[in-house]
Order: sequence, then structure tokens, then C-alpha cells
Amino acid sequence: MKINHSLSFIAAGVTISILLGACGAENPAKASIDEKKNGTVGLAADFSGIDDKSFNQSAWEGLEAWGQKNHLSKGLQGYDYIQAESASDYVMNLQTLANNKFDTVVAMGFKLTEALIEVAPQYPATNFAIVDVAMPKMDNVASLVFKDNESAFLAGVAAAESTLSNKVGFIGGQESDIIDKFEAGFVQGVKTVKPEVEVRVEYVGSFADSAKGKAIAAAMYASGIDIIFQAAGDSGNGVFSEAKDVMNSNSDDKKWVIGADRDQTAEGAYSSGNVTLTSTLKQTGSAIQDIADRASKGDFPGGEILNYGLVEDGVGLTDGQLTKETIQKVDLFKKQISTGELVVAEKPENKN
Repeated sequence: MKINHSLSFIAAGVTISILLGACGAENPAKASIDEKKNGTVGLAADFSGIDDKSFNQSAWEGLEAWGQKNHLSKGLQGYDYIQAESASDYVMNLQTLANNKFDTVVAMGFKLTEALIEVAPQYPATNFAIVDVAMPKMDNVASLVFKDNESAFLAGVAAAESTLSNKVGFIGGQESDIIDKFEAGFVQGVKTVKPEVEVRVEYVGSFADSAKGKAIAAAMYASGIDIIFQAAGDSGNGVFSEAKDVMNSNSDDKKWVIGADRDQTAEGAYSSGNVTLTSTLKQTGSAIQDIADRASKGDFPGGEILNYGLVEDGVGLTDGQLTKETIQKVDLFKKQISTGELVVAEKPENKN
């Protein structure tokens, strides 16, 4: 169940998030700024929500772990999140977190780019970070950029080694530079290992439309595709749903899903097995912990672009249900990418 934050405007003009209090702070409206601990962090999620079983959820779980490690409570004196109901909330949500005096405010994803460009200059004393966007240089904004194309390449290797039909699929959420990385890396990985494998690419047009994700997956599986890599956020839950439905109706017609951003083994479980072949990993939680630690020590990297790839252990691939031979092949290519011997494309060939 998604939880949406409602906002209240105090007569004095200070913006307060009612739900920030509901998330754990005791009497948050009475919390004194002087009583707050150093290093407080607020997370601004997009409307896919922190329970999207993907991008936002990984970030929130990482922030929770960081807060608990540092003996901080959830709320104004420690760490918290605010979730958008629509894109029109982005500016207001960033302002809410800043007005509540969170030392560091993290914007989740490219959809918050314009809002952050507007809000960050209004709060020069607040540290802002944004995930997946290389921002124009702003002294109080750090960019956390992940090399998703590298982990997607490994997913492509795994798919090529595992397909029995020589047909695999890619389902993206909303077309963007970020999802371009997933598509480009995946296709390159497949074709590097087995050029004869057919790769079909489709987009949902949204990160929050699981019904459409399921429909696209149904068409792909019906066409003979046996493995789908989904990089679609909440829309990707529909891909898992369709794969499980197919397996429940005919367990001999094996279908697989490759998860994205976090280990999605749990999403693949059904009555007599699991459809999750493997998952790409995007360590958004670890990156946020890194930023929070640096900010709390007075070393916030404002104006910098921080890159997280295979070398930095910022992305990766789970072993999942891959065979031993496939894991060995994946490890071989991981070393080639890490040493620079192999360069992975960031854009699909048709978009270069």
C-alpha cells in the first residue's frame, strides 16, 4: 500500500509536512531546530513511492539503515521521506524538507530535476543530492550517477546464456537517458555473447502502470520470448505478475524475468517456483549513506558528480538462478568492464 503525504501550511508561513510526523517523530511540529542532531536527511520520492519494490524502495531502505546505524530516529530529528502524489508536488516537497531544516535533502530521480534547479538556490545552506542526474554545477547540489549500462550488460550476458528460444525482451518504463543505459547495455551484452539472439524492446511510457507492463509482457511471452529484462519501476511488477500467471497455467513453458535496481527474487515467487532469473543491482541506498556520512562530517561534495559503477561496487548482478557456467561467464565480462578492456554503450544504437 502506498502512503501519500499531505501538506499543511502554518499561518506563520513555515511549511510543515504532517506525514513527516506520522512517519515517526514525536510531536514534530514542536521539535526545536536547536534540539536536532547533526546530519539529518530527508528523502523526496517520486510518485512511484517508497514501496515500489525497486528504485525508491532501495533508497529508503538504505536511508533507514543509515539512520539506525547512527542512532537517529525517523522524523524531523533524524531521517524521513516525503512522497509525491503527482509531478506537481515535486517543488513543494523539496521545499517542505528544506523548511523542516533537514541538513541534506535527496531528490529521487530525473523527474525531480527541474524542481531541484528551482528549489536549491532558494536554500543555499541546505545540502541537496539527486540520484541519476548529472546536474549543472550548483555549489549545494551533488549528483549521484550510476553506470546502469554496466550491470545491464551483465544481465544481457545472463539472458543470452540462459535463453532456450533465442528470443529475449526488454521492457522499459519511461524513455529517458537513464533507461537508455539499461536498454543499451542489455542489448550489447546479449549480442556480444550470442549475436543470433533476437532482442525485442518495448516501453510502458510510465513507471507506475503495472497493468500495461503486464500486457506488454503477455504479448512478448506469447511471441516466444522466454526472458524479459524489466527496467520499469512499479510498472515492472506487471511483468512479474504475467510471468507467474504463465507458469501457473503451464509450468513446462518456462518464462523468466530479470529484475532491476535491487534483488527482486521475492517478486518472482509463485506457488511452485520462482520466475526471477537474476537482478541488476543499483546501490542507491549505499550511495545515499555515503552522501549522508560525508555531509555529517562537513565534507558534502556540493557541485560534484559522483559516479558509481562496477569498480565502485555501485552496480552489479545477483547470482539468482543462473547456472555455474553462466555466473563464470558473467564474472569474466565483469572483469573486462572493470579494467576498461570492454566499454559499454550508454545509448542504444538507434538513439546515437
